[in-house]
Amino acid sequence: MTIPQDLKGYPFSAVLGADDMRLALLLNAVSPAIGGVLVRGEKGTAKSTAVRGLAALLPDLAVVEGCRFGCDPAAPQSNCPDGPHLDPKAVVVPARLVELPVGASEDRVVGSLDLEKALSHGTRAFEPGLLAGAHRGILYVDEVNLLADHLVDVLLDASAMGRNHVERDAVSVSHPARFVLIGSMNPEEGELRPQLLDRFGLTVDVAASRDPEVRVEVVRRRLDADADPADFAERWAAAEADLAQQIVRARELLGQVVLTDAALRQIAEVCAAFDVDGMRADIVTARTAAAHAAWHGRTQVTEEDVRAAALLALPHRRRRNPFDEPGLDTEALDDALERSRPEDEPEPDPDGGGEPPSDDSGTAESETTEPGTGDPSSSSDTGKPDQQPDGQPRASGSQTVATGRAGKAKVLRGTGRSAGAPGRRAAARTGRGRVVRALPTGATSGPIHLSATVTAAAPQQLSRGRDTGRLRLARQDLRRAEQHGKEGNLVLFVVDASGSMAARTRMSEVKGAILSLLLDAYQRRDKVGLITFRGAAAELVLPPTGSVSSAARRLDALATGGRTPLAAGLVKAAQVIRTESLRDSVRRPLIIVITDGRADTKAAARAGLGLRGQDVIIVDCERGPVRLRLAERLAYDLHAQYLSLGDVTSEPLTAIVSDWRAA
Repeated sequence: MTIPQDLKGYPFSAVLGADDMRLALLLNAVSPAIGGVLVRGEKGTAKSTAVRGLAALLPDLAVVEGCRFGCDPAAPQSNCPDGPHLDPKAVVVPARLVELPVGASEDRVVGSLDLEKALSHGTRAFEPGLLAGAHRGILYVDEVNLLADHLVDVLLDASAMGRNHVERDAVSVSHPARFVLIGSMNPEEGELRPQLLDRFGLTVDVAASRDPEVRVEVVRRRLDADADPADFAERWAAAEADLAQQIVRARELLGQVVLTDAALRQIAEVCAAFDVDGMRADIVTARTAAAHAAWHGRTQVTEEDVRAAALLALPHRRRRNPFDEPGLDTEALDDALERSRPEDEPEPDPDGGGEPPSDDSGTAESETTEPGTGDPSSSSDTGKPDQQPDGQPRASGSQTVATGRAGKAKVLRGTGRSAGAPGRRAAARTGRGRVVRALPTGATSGPIHLSATVTAAAPQQLSRGRDTGRLRLARQDLRRAEQHGKEGNLVLFVVDASGSMAARTRMSEVKGAILSLLLDAYQRRDKVGLITFRGAAAELVLPPTGSVSSAARRLDALATGGRTPLAAGLVKAAQVIRTESLRDSVRRPLIIVITDGRADTKAAARAGLGLRGQDVIIVDCERGPVRLRLAERLAYDLHAQYLSLGDVTSEPLTAIVSDWRAA
């Protein structure tokens, strides 16, 4: 939906802190060719507020009067669906900010049949979607990591080609769709699909300040804005006008900015040093450096501009998997810049600008962690060998082994099909998937597909004696949509951490296998949870979450030792499944029990009765020339699928389904 001017609300210049986010947004306002920005951060860090405030700063647009696709009157599209614009009349409108809701339908995004014209005139016409509304403006997707895959595909196509092609509902339309793509997300709710992540020109991580003075000022401003919005906006009007003028000046100066060969060499050296894929990183960094120079009133790109651009353009491109910490190593960045510096060029003054400068908008400095430094709390080394990373004492006789190498995971799927949560693990009956085709009502089930029904009925109106303003339908006109979608699961790992699992290198291999499955869960947009059992009880180490990186950190710190309370682990799994079903009833669980089976399997089978009817996979870690095959017996008793540890990550990826009676 398009945000009205009077609802854009909180002034951009009043957003306190988060200088990296502010700078990235402003640079995209100066040079939309950068490709947008992804803002990652915890809840309540003004992500949406800043994006909506930015739109109020953008210069007004000249568009062709009456054109629903926002054609530029100076260069109207020759094949515009509302054209041809032979003698266009220009009108000035505010810059566009279009929000794409996570639950939007594909028709609403790309456009569809104009039902009003079909109903009133019996003709087929095109109704523009959100992509048309965002042309020459901003397309904002809040919680972009939760966007359905078929909508991600649409965004990828539009952002790559700068056009939206629609071939559906008996209409064939192509129109320009060039926009600044801005997304915001909370990493705790899951990571973003890699293909879409790379389409964002810049990325920033934001966090709330821990400085009490800053927090007090943030609250004061918010309360003042809520109490009297008009007065608050008036107080910040001068700062807003200054920022808007600076954007206009920087846009005018951008065409004069020179990227010297030395600056291009620095960019190439930095991108090569961080081993990024492809050439998009080099191009985006160059465009960002030029915009940064124009923003600061310079006509030549300097090393300071290259450094600031690299800190924004490279962090998300150097990540190889979701377990890599975001950000750049600033020391490595400085080393790369130094290597690319000519020998006769003096080093920059250390007091004059090692860090990217402020955006001169009069706000306080950011209190967020410097990119690349990481979060100290995420380290698994507490400095105390008798403590876990969360500060809790380790059990007596326990030990921690390193996580083995992750490989290509076997795709583990449950049985059946349901209308589950959006994801990529299994086919699902879903109303959120891509509409593959429209079929007569007897050929499929589901709700009536209105546009397809109207399309089928429209050509028959004259022969049916159509009354003005009334559509006559016949039974044979009714159509239903056939939709193909995928669902994600709750993948609950139940891991044996007893002393028998610590033998030789077994636990290291187990951790590597789980890491492979975690990576697969990330790619398929699953939620994950982790239960461990050892000693005398089972423990829910990680409640179900969309953050697989959290699971990887808990896995790395997992200690082993003690007896094997397998029954307790299965009971705990059943409890977690019941609790989670109350919160997320449409997400089907997939329980993966990883054990060598060295326990009372009869008691475990009785305890596992609570998992009957669920999809359970037993991964057998037993080794050696003499095998008791207890895990295999447990799989038979629980009616579960059975795999050996090697089958989880080895090729060929063939499941071994056990039948104890035939053994």
